[in-house]
Formats: sequence, structure tokens, C-alpha cells
Amino acid sequence: MPDADLFQIEPPGNTVEDLRHAIADRLVYAVGKDRPSATQRDWLFAVFHVVRDRIMNPWRESLASADAQNAKRVYYLSMEFLTGRALTNAILSAGIFEPLKEACALLGVDFDALIDIEPEPGLGNGGLGRLAACFLDSMATLGLPGMGYGIRYEYGMFAQRIELGQQVEEPDYWLVNGYPWELMRPEFSYTIRYGGHLVLKGEKCVWEDTNDVIATAYDTGVPGHEMRSVVTLRLWSARASGGVNLDAFNRGDYIQAVEDKNHSENVSRVLYPDDRTDHGRELRLRQEYFFVSASLQDILRRHIKKHSDFVQLADRVAIHLNDTHPALAVPELMRLLLDEHKVEWEEAWTLCTQIFSYTNHTLMEEALETWPIELINRVLPRHMRLIYDINAHFLAEVHHRFPHDHALFRRTSLIEERGVRRVRMAHLSVVASHKVNGVSALHSQLMVDTIFSDFAQMYPERFCNKTNGITPRRWLSQANPSLSAVIDRHIGPTWRGDLDQLAQLRPLVDDTQFQESVRDAKQHNKQRLTELIARSTGIQVNPTSLFDVQAKRIHEYKRQLLNVLHVITRYHLILAQPQAPWVPRTVIFGGKAASAYDMAKLIIRLIHDVARVVNADPLMGDRLKVVFLPNYRVSLAEVIIPGADLSEQISTAGTEASGTGNMKFALNGALTIGTWDGANIEMAEHVGLEHFFIFGHRTEQVAELRGQGYAPRSYYETNFDLSNAIDRLAEGAFSPEEPDRYRHLTQVLLDSDYYQLLPDYAAYVACQERVDELYRQPAAWTRSAIHNIAGMGAFTSDRTIREYASEIWRIQALDGQ
Repeated sequence: MPDADLFQIEPPGNTVEDLRHAIADRLVYAVGKDRPSATQRDWLFAVFHVVRDRIMNPWRESLASADAQNAKRVYYLSMEFLTGRALTNAILSAGIFEPLKEACALLGVDFDALIDIEPEPGLGNGGLGRLAACFLDSMATLGLPGMGYGIRYEYGMFAQRIELGQQVEEPDYWLVNGYPWELMRPEFSYTIRYGGHLVLKGEKCVWEDTNDVIATAYDTGVPGHEMRSVVTLRLWSARASGGVNLDAFNRGDYIQAVEDKNHSENVSRVLYPDDRTDHGRELRLRQEYFFVSASLQDILRRHIKKHSDFVQLADRVAIHLNDTHPALAVPELMRLLLDEHKVEWEEAWTLCTQIFSYTNHTLMEEALETWPIELINRVLPRHMRLIYDINAHFLAEVHHRFPHDHALFRRTSLIEERGVRRVRMAHLSVVASHKVNGVSALHSQLMVDTIFSDFAQMYPERFCNKTNGITPRRWLSQANPSLSAVIDRHIGPTWRGDLDQLAQLRPLVDDTQFQESVRDAKQHNKQRLTELIARSTGIQVNPTSLFDVQAKRIHEYKRQLLNVLHVITRYHLILAQPQAPWVPRTVIFGGKAASAYDMAKLIIRLIHDVARVVNADPLMGDRLKVVFLPNYRVSLAEVIIPGADLSEQISTAGTEASGTGNMKFALNGALTIGTWDGANIEMAEHVGLEHFFIFGHRTEQVAELRGQGYAPRSYYETNFDLSNAIDRLAEGAFSPEEPDRYRHLTQVLLDSDYYQLLPDYAAYVACQERVDELYRQPAAWTRSAIHNIAGMGAFTSDRTIREYASEIWRIQALDGQ
């Protein structure tokens, strides 16, 4: 037996001198360079290794504690983890920011330049992935035993480039220079099966002649605040089960030699392949199965190490489905228990319904995932059979409880029978889960009133709310050091682990010195954003103008188009009265449109066309500027959000499940203009309605208008400013080289306007006038900004995760964490 003392590793030192020596050492022994030949990338990787070394002991201790305490763990399954850059977050968690920066300076290394060239993991698209990243941060901060599971995409969603005002998608190859933060775990590799066919051997169903892919684990550590613990994010990368076809290679057919290998490994190449094609849809299904199968095999392997059977599985394992993308985990767990571990069907299903929980993120029918039965049957025939079995079991229960309600059978069945027969993945997730939650109070109520109303009547105890939250470590402490320093001076630094402490700022709202400090911090951030705008777009903006920001995924329901209509109206009003006392305003957009979403891409083009006209008009000057910042991502958000004065959260009421961007903006002192939707409602209640700009129809009014036969032209015909804006668009005032470019868009507004921009237009424009009025009063504006900051304590992901842990997952913090 080796001496156990040999494994008691001394933690590395954190003095400036310790860190200087460590960086020089890692440059030579980990990166393989010496000082004269080292590039910036080499120095970055050396620093990466030094910081990773400092999280290794807490990471080992967290894993060892969970193992020693035989703790119940949560496994968070998500297609996206938009973590952002890891280095600064880890340095702040380890408490070595200043000494590390000084150590770099002693070595002649520009620390700030290193931070700017750090690769940004392309593991997500938007709010879903950013939420998952915040949740891992909070799990670590709270010392909860858990892991995140996802896919190690070689290419992210895409890098967005703007060419002639249009979005151009380019590969986001974030791994091109390697990623030293991750650790490859080849010992954790699993076979993932596709295709083949089923054979009945007695009563046993056997899945044969499959095409196999190997999933290999890559781990990254996610440190909590003050390194209280470190959780693991395990991502799966695909490799072919076989190698190069040597016969084809020796014949000179080099393409055929690697074709099968490339086809197998495509499954972890790209986040969200274009699903307009049959090939793209199949690849996406393969992706979803790939990561849940690898994850569940890994979870059961871990359980079997300690337990000879599965009697205690539900006491040791909680599996959370972040949206429906991981819903195939349900039939996969059944397959593994039934086929691989010989568990009886009823026992396996009982375990599933005790282990799984599910977060719903959307109320929109078109966004609720379904898969054609033909496709599942071809790619995953065993799982299609299991889904039929689960559905039969469930419908037998429905028949027992409601024997005469045949319409209920059709509405709740896992199989959609109308048209092309499809599997409803949301229904599968609900039926298998012991808890189903929405992500804001309004969303959760609408969820049980609309899309899941039948299930809520059958299983009322399953449904609950868990309002989203954000981590203050990244979204205030890291992103906004200027404001963080002001807060530290007045209430101390411990708010980073207890955001409720921000309420202590309320007594300071009328303190002129505190107001001035908050204004100075905001102005510093606006200057930083001004410089970013100039570098990224070449547009010079006035840093004292009102920075009006809408940065989020481009989607019709988020209503960037309503914002554009206001910009056009404002432009026309300034042209009519250039000498009026206009509040200078810079309207800033950011966000990507899904590559297959033509209307969203057209909206991006419209923003650029409007910006081109407005910004070139000499009458505008600083009165109005329009900016689109390309390639919106976490690192960009960390500059945009602290610099915003006004946060646009203007979705059609009843469509935004929660939002987390709204929380980030408010936490950084931006005022919100928004609809009574998602988490806007709870934020306004915590901050105070007088410090929010709420406008527009509410959910019940949207439904009522839709139900009585909404006629958008009536709003167009009775509002001159609205009709003027739409007419100018339709006749090509913003696209003279192609006058009909936006004619279809305006026809959609006038003929259908599904997201009801026109009924909210007048209220939105009037609300923007209230924004101007308050901005003319710096003390009053700052007072409202402070109320926003002070009211955001409830919107930390720490609170959200505590609620998940106690009420859904039923897990506890590790002893000693």
C-alpha cells in the first residue's frame, strides 16, 4: 500500500513571489516555452495552469467529501452551458486577483491583454446556457454535491459577423488553440448506440446491429465564491468507434477512408445544427441522445461503485432536465435499468418518477420540442418502443381515473396523432418527473393554466415555481468593479455571498455623496462601452447620452422591432423639431438570430439600415445614434450591461418565461422599460413600481384581443406617428437601393402582428417620454438606479438553487463546505 501521506498535497502559495515563480515554472514545464520565445498565448496558458493548480485541492476535496459522505447528488443535464471566460472568475474566487496581476507585471506580461485573448467557450446560445452557468456557480458557492453534464461542442453556435448590414455566420472554433482549463478523462468513455433493429428473444427485447459512437469526458472545475467548493462540469466529445478505413485508404480513396469516422464525430461538432433539413434534424436528435446516454451511463457507473443494486438509486441521485432537450434521458434510464441491469419494468419506472425533475422554459407551442416517430424509430428504435410502453402505462392511469374523457387521452398522450405522428417531449418530461417548475411566478401560473393544464389537474403537487436568478460574482463583482468598489465602501464586501445585503443601500438613496459615487461608476462604465462601440463599429457616440440597450437573442416575441419603430418615430420627431430640448440618446442593440430564422435576420438588417440613415443625418448630431454590436456573447455582455442606463425588456406579455438579462441590467443600476411579463413583474415588486417603466397590455388583455379577432390595421389607421413609421419602412426610406426590402415585414405587421406590437406602440412611445423626463433629473434618475440595485437581492441564483435543493432535488450541502 502506498503511504497515504504522499497524497496529502500541500496547497500552492499565493504571494506575489509564489505566483511569479509558478507562472515561470508552468511556462517551461506545462507550455514548453522559455521567456524569450513566449507569445501572449503561451503566457496566457501558463497563467491558466497556475490558476487551475489553485482550484485542484478544493476540487479534489469537494469530490472526496461527496464520496465519503455518500451524499445524494444532483446531475444537471443541459444542452447549453454558456460559462463565459473562466480565468477572471477563478482568480476572483481564489482571492488572488491583485497578487497575480502584480506577478505578471514583474514578468513583463500585460495581464489585461491576457484576459482579452482568453478563448470563450462556445457552449451555448443565450439565456438557457447562461442560466445553467449561473446555477453551477451557485451550487459550488453553496457547497452542494452536484455536476453539470453537456456536450463539448467543437464549434459554438456561430460567430456573428455583419456584412452590408446582414448577419453572416462563421464557425466559432473556440478550441483552435486548445483550452487548458479542461482535463480530458479518457477513462470515462461510453458507447452510444444508434440505428439497428429490435429482436424479440422470448420476452426480452434486444437491440442489435447498431452503429456506435464513443463519448469521452472532458472536465472543467467551476469554483464557488471564496473557493468554498468546486463542482464539475463534464462535457462529452464524440469519437468514432472505429478508425480510418485502411482498405479504402490504401486504394487511394482518402475521402471514403475517413467518411465514417467524420460522420460519427459530427455529433459533437456544432451547437444546434440547422434543422430546416432532414439531415440537420437527425443530427440534433443524435446530439440530444448522445449526451444523455453518456451522462446516464456515467451516473449509474458511479452508483454501482457503492451499491450492489438500485434500491437506493432515488435516495442518491437526482437528475434535472433543463428544458426538453435532455428528455431522452427518460427512456434511456429505462433502457439501462431494464436491458443492462435487469430491473423489473414497474420498479424501473417508479425509480424514474422519483429521480427526474424538469424545468419548462417556454409557453409557446412552436417552441415545445416534438420529434417525428419515424425519425426516432429509425435512429433510436429501442427508445421508441420504450416511449410507447411509457405512454401505455400513463394512459392506463388516465383511463382508470377519467374513464369517459376520451378527449383527455388525446390531449395528454405522449404521441401527437394529428398529421405526422410525433412524440411530445414536454409531455414525456412531465409524466416522468416528480417536480415540474416554471421560472417566474407569472410563467409558472400560465404553465399550469395553459400548456400543462390537464397534467396540473391530474398531478397538482408536481407543479411549482422557481424564479430564475443570476450569480452576483460574475454579473456585478467581475463585470462591474467600479460599482462593486462603491458598494464595498458602504456595506462591505460580503454581499457577494449574500445578495440580500444590498438592501442596506436603501437608506443611502438620498445621500448626495453616495449618488455621486454611483453616477461616477456608471459614467466610467459608459466610457468603457463608448470605446468598445468605437472599436467594434467605428461609430462615435456621446458617453453622456442616455444609453438605451436591448441586448438579447433576436426573436419576434422579444420585439426588437417595436424598439426600431420607436427609433424611427423619434427620428421623425427630431427632424420636425430639431431645436426642441431632446435628451441625447444612444440606442444599442446586440444579439444573434438563429441561422434558420429569416425574420429575425431581416430585423438585424433593418436595425443596420435605420442606423445608417439616422447616424448619417447631420440634424441628428448627438440627439440620436443607433448602434448594433456584433457577436453578442458573455464577454461583450460584461461591458454592455454595466454601461446601460435603460434596459429594454419589452416582450409581448405572456411570452417571456423569465429573463435573466433583465436582472443583470437592474443589478448594475439600469432602469427597466418593460411589459408586465416574466420576472419583470417580481423585479418591479421588489424594486418599487415607481422605479420601473411599465407599459403595454398585460397577459389577459393580449389573450382577450387575440380571442376577439385582433385587427392590427385599426391601430395603424388611428395613430399618425405609427402609420408614418410603417409607411416610411414600406416605401424604402431606409433602404433606397431596394425599396421593397421591408414591404413583407410591414405587411406582416398590418395583416397579423401576432406579437401585438401595434397595440403597445402608443404606450411604449409615451413611456419613453417618461424616461426622457426622468433622465433630465440626474439626482432622481440615480435615486431610482440605487433602488434597482438595492432591490435585487432576491434575484441571486444562490436563492434559486437553495430552493431547488430543498424543494425539488432534496439534497444538502456537504459537511464542512
